[in-house]
Amino acid sequence: MLYRLASYICLEIHMTTTDVSAGTYTLKHGWRTLAIAGGVVALVGMVAIALPFVAGISLALGLGALLIVAGVVHAAHAITARGWTGSLWQLVLAVVSVVAGALVLVNPFVGLASLTLLLVAYLLVDGITELWMARRMDDQPGRATVAFSGVISLVLAALLWSAFPADVLWAIGLLVGISLVMTGLSMAAVAYAGRNAEDEPTTAPEPRGV
Repeated sequence: MLYRLASYICLEIHMTTTDVSAGTYTLKHGWRTLAIAGGVVALVGMVAIALPFVAGISLALGLGALLIVAGVVHAAHAITARGWTGSLWQLVLAVVSVVAGALVLVNPFVGLASLTLLLVAYLLVDGITELWMARRMDDQPGRATVAFSGVISLVLAALLWSAFPADVLWAIGLLVGISLVMTGLSMAAVAYAGRNAEDEPTTAPEPRGV
């Protein structure tokens, strides 16, 4: 689900920012920046939770703008790559992207409904996949956790589908807000751990006996 994705992102941040041997950015000197960034992300998430419909509409408008930009890029590539056998399909894809983007910008509620349906489909696939994985794990550690996560995904998908289209007004904005809050808190936790690591005294290696 969204929180697991946020956890994976924060894990990557932790792995890359604590690599002192690479000679690059480390938490020892940059934990304050990461903490501030985490606070800003969490604050944006709180605003999205407080105003889920506004957050959802903003996401829909962003999706519409991205579709139009993608359509323009496809059209430019089709025009410049004359003689290419796939130029006609590029033009068709460009037209479809621009029309879809324009429809979303004119009526962002349509884009918001589409995002909600995509979320339901994602949760459904995620739940089925995790239950299948749990069934294949036999008696391995973590099987119950994976199965429980799969059940939660299926329950959320069922609840969102049963409440559709009324949940269009809040579902996407609320879930994105929760994801942003958890991501921001995780970033702040990584920064705090880096600050504590900076304060820990370093012990010199003991000399080896001859």
